[in-house]
Amino acid sequence: MEKKDKVIVCKDCGKEFTFTVRDQEFYEEKGFTNEPVRCKECRDKKKAERNNRRPNDNRRFNDNRDRF
Repeated sequence: MEKKDKVIVCKDCGKEFTFTVRDQEFYEEKGFTNEPVRCKECRDKKKAERNNRRPNDNRRFNDNRDRF
């Protein structure tokens, strides 16, 4: 079956974005099974937020190694 570009609505901002044939092929090569749910801008924003967290922001995973 021939692939075609797909228009997807971003789950964060509601903006439509195109999941191109090239992007679909990249996802297949990487073994990704799900289509993207966020536009590039929202993916970048989420990645930046994740990278800007301080190490102790997720305290439930802190095993108190810094106490010794």
